[in-house]
Amino acid sequence: MRIAMSTACKQAHSLLNFPGSGISMESFNVRRPKNTVVFVMGATGTGKSKLSIDLATHFRAEIINSDKMQVYEGLDIATNKVTEEEMCGIPHHLLGVVHPDADFTAEDFRRAASLAVESIVSRDKLPIIVGGSNSYIEALVEGGGREFGSKYDCLFLWVNVSLPVLDKFVSDRVDGMVEAGLVDEIRKVFKPEADYSRGIRKAIGVPEFDGFLRAEAAATADEETMAGLLGAATDDVKVNTCKLVRCQLEKILRLRDVRKWNLHYLDATQVFERQGKEAGEAWEKLITGPAKEYVRKFRYRGIEDRAVATAAAPTIKTPVMSSAVAAATR
Repeated sequence: MRIAMSTACKQAHSLLNFPGSGISMESFNVRRPKNTVVFVMGATGTGKSKLSIDLATHFRAEIINSDKMQVYEGLDIATNKVTEEEMCGIPHHLLGVVHPDADFTAEDFRRAASLAVESIVSRDKLPIIVGGSNSYIEALVEGGGREFGSKYDCLFLWVNVSLPVLDKFVSDRVDGMVEAGLVDEIRKVFKPEADYSRGIRKAIGVPEFDGFLRAEAAATADEETMAGLLGAATDDVKVNTCKLVRCQLEKILRLRDVRKWNLHYLDATQVFERQGKEAGEAWEKLITGPAKEYVRKFRYRGIEDRAVATAAAPTIKTPVMSSAVAAATR
């Protein structure tokens, strides 16, 4: 099950209002001491991209990719890039922009993402950084003498799904990727002398099909053997994706427990256990709704309290003094 993103496209960019107060943020010329940057974190397959787009269609926002494989050009199926339709018109940065053979490091990401954030903030929009490469996120927040944290307030949202449910989902997703043309996509970048430790060829799905594609190129194996090699490669992709999920979770827990990052937890397990309309309703109730509230409260903390207090304050009329009293008090 891939959580549908079409509903997000139907939402208008909304002005954040204070419920029941009749007061909008535009009523206050109060500048925050720092600009807010939202990070959407989680293991692969948990719905991070959908949540980032949900938030971006609600707030005036742009999205920065922090997935170390999606930053490269090509292999859109293998790296599970969001489609243009799913983007809902939201600008995406650092998505499919690096040459496939380049070695794009965490430090490269830190510099590029910092520039992207600065550009988005200069247009008075909210930067949302989303992706499963936690080493990239850590390099941005903790690297460079922690300069990033001195300039921006960081809100971390962690979308999670229980491992048994997520394992089944990513396994089914791999089957769907094969049906969608994964093998043909990998065949286009296959080279017998390829270095699987550099560039986009590090992506899960590329090394696993090496044996199958070599046998195909040699044209010496019979149909049954080729079918076996294809099945084994597909199974390897599933196993390695599940391993990646656990590695990503370990890094997230380290950021929480060792780095002491304040991660706002969002459990999407019930969403993945449901289908159709029920899944969409659960997503809105358990993930999108709470995430919007986290962003709203974090971004406008302090300002909202003053706004509500102003709206609730009674009107006090200044007493009119007689001319005699006024003269006596001069």
